[in-house]
Amino acid sequence: MQHVKVPQDRIGVLIGEGGETMREIEERAEVRLDIDSETGSVGIDTVGDPVTGMVAPDVVRAIGRGFTPEAALSLLDHDLRRFDLVDIDEQTRNKNDLQRQKGRLIGENGRTRELMEQLSGADVVIKGTTLGVIGQPEEVEAVRRAAGMILDGAPHGAVYSFLERKHNEIHGSPDLAPPSADGTR
Repeated sequence: MQHVKVPQDRIGVLIGEGGETMREIEERAEVRLDIDSETGSVGIDTVGDPVTGMVAPDVVRAIGRGFTPEAALSLLDHDLRRFDLVDIDEQTRNKNDLQRQKGRLIGENGRTRELMEQLSGADVVIKGTTLGVIGQPEEVEAVRRAAGMILDGAPHGAVYSFLERKHNEIHGSPDLAPPSADGTR
């Protein structure tokens, strides 16, 4: 049995209305979940296909880090989708620096986080001291590199240009690209 810790404020999301989300995870990942809502500890016991069961801890962690159950469950839909976390706290000096860096990653009105999602094709959530990503390996790597650039102090424009280039590499022709940060194609 594996154990995953989920923040108190995300236990309800993990369980879902009437236990719906928990049952869906158990059914699709072929596991049994033992959720201790007091401590946030989640025991995960594989009861079916061990390969499918190996993904369950990431599904639970993703929900714990702020992803919707749908986004987290998408890890079970696609063999290549993966979940990754960037520890923002690890790259900051103090609480004020952490808040500033989180602000840079989120951007004004959430614009930077939104562009990371649009241009990479991955799902991106910033919660607590982490930036979480769910996507194909190349999408996850693009977001990871973009976040690293921002945390290293790169101007947002340079990061958006990097993401646009990555988008074209990953998803094809520039004609199909979403509008860039300034609204042009």
